[in-house]
Amino acid sequence: MTNEIGEFLDYLTYERNVSVNTVTAYREDLESFVGFLCNDYFTLGRDQLDLKRVDHLAVRSYLAHLARRKLARASAARHLSALRSFFKYLMREGVVEANPARNVATPKREKHLPSVLQPSDVVLLLDQADTSTPLGVRDRAFLEVLYASGLRISELVGIDIDDVELRARLVKVRGKGSKERIVPFGSKAEETIRAWLAVRGTIISDVEEPALFVNYRGQRITTRSVRRLFDGYVRKASLRAGVSPHTMRHSFATHLLNAGADLRGIQELLGHVSLSTTQKYTHLNDWQLISVYKKAHPKA
Repeated sequence: MTNEIGEFLDYLTYERNVSVNTVTAYREDLESFVGFLCNDYFTLGRDQLDLKRVDHLAVRSYLAHLARRKLARASAARHLSALRSFFKYLMREGVVEANPARNVATPKREKHLPSVLQPSDVVLLLDQADTSTPLGVRDRAFLEVLYASGLRISELVGIDIDDVELRARLVKVRGKGSKERIVPFGSKAEETIRAWLAVRGTIISDVEEPALFVNYRGQRITTRSVRRLFDGYVRKASLRAGVSPHTMRHSFATHLLNAGADLRGIQELLGHVSLSTTQKYTHLNDWQLISVYKKAHPKA
């Protein structure tokens, strides 16, 4: 099955032009499924695994296995999507006759309101980076960009120097599905990016390195490193548990909406394909609900 997975990933990469992040996620999901089949469902070696034996019951058992591991429903849905795509490809190649994942119900996603920081908490978080060191200057810059432009963490680490137009305060971003969009940023983000570019040369060893944000080795920083650094600043600022880089994206959208920004415009800035995805930011904070109630209800 290893060969089939490799060929499928090559198909996604070279024929479908799927993003690197998506290919990586599919590889991990499919390897997880193979591990389940070999260790829990069929209990046999990888070289003995016959894809034609995989039916809808095996797929359902795998979803139950993920649920027992407390995997989020959204993540389980992604696993199922990977399996559907994989077996659809295998059908096209004549490896299997049916897609066992096709009619398996997608796990319903939990409806969670986005976690949002108050503007004062954002300022507190941004101030945690020690700008007396080059890496601290870098961290302050990527924190500013996360909030100023509402980027996904994968979009942040994918930015090249040539993607940034400082005078116009614009950055070209490669989002989900390799779709590009142009996103503005503010004066503070411009200031911190300029400060970072002024010291970036003291870290890089390869002058041809295109990445805007690099690690201490001078190579493109990874999403894992950004999360680790971000978590450290959250703890340093004594913010509540659960604040993540994506919280900055939620805060970006919610603060724009609260200030009167158009929902359609926010959709474009975030790179959402569907407006319904953006509409989750139309929720009101608890204090806003109380304020509206007190002002409008005759018995308040």
